[in-house]
Amino acid sequence: MTPMISIVVVAFIALIASSIKILNEYERGVIFTLGRYTGTKGPGLILVIPFLQKMMKVDMRVIVMDVPTQDVISRDNVSVKVNAVVYFRVVDAGKATLQVEQYYAATSQLAQTTLRSVLGQHELDDMLTERDKLNQDIQSILDRHTDAWGIKVSNVEIKHVDLDESMIRAIARQAEAERSRRAKVIHAEGEQQAAEKLTEAAKALSSQPQAMQLRYLQTLLDVSTGTSGQNSTIIFPLPMDLIRPLMEKLERDEA
Repeated sequence: MTPMISIVVVAFIALIASSIKILNEYERGVIFTLGRYTGTKGPGLILVIPFLQKMMKVDMRVIVMDVPTQDVISRDNVSVKVNAVVYFRVVDAGKATLQVEQYYAATSQLAQTTLRSVLGQHELDDMLTERDKLNQDIQSILDRHTDAWGIKVSNVEIKHVDLDESMIRAIARQAEAERSRRAKVIHAEGEQQAAEKLTEAAKALSSQPQAMQLRYLQTLLDVSTGTSGQNSTIIFPLPMDLIRPLMEKLERDEA
């Protein structure tokens, strides 16, 4: 075998080797033939014609992207710092390659602007108490805008809403005032219910004079015994209504 033939054989083998590509299960290959998009292949073993075709690998796994901290002014003019995390993946490797230059950077910038825009339309209380709704709103907006890029945004989570010290103290004072208000309302409701029950009891006692007398005697007995259970002597005025029947009986007997 002449040296020329050996060189040709080696070059042919190298050419065949360079045309064989192996893609993992989570990868896809975007094929360009003479600069034109001709399809998406993979996973597994594929052949690429050297010098005529070019392949670009695209990872199809879920990507976790941190959204940098953003300065947001809420609808009630409160300045906060908010960051988030976005979960997305490529569902169409062809669109992700052809429609946008760098889909990761584009999704990151879109997530930052969407985060500021959505949170700026809500008040601070909504950011603190309705995160699930805000997460869904941001996710739906991102998913709608990235659909043309072959991107699927599966989830968005707001991680931190940071407030300055003055706002934290103001929220603490507000919470304390709310607790005080609730305590006063509960106390007032208890007083109202007690007054209603006392009114009902007074009506019942006034309709039965004997019941009033029995209640009077029971109260005297409670006062005389006290909480310690020891007997004591009490001097009290005797109501005329209590002794009038006895006096009338004595007058009739004398007559």
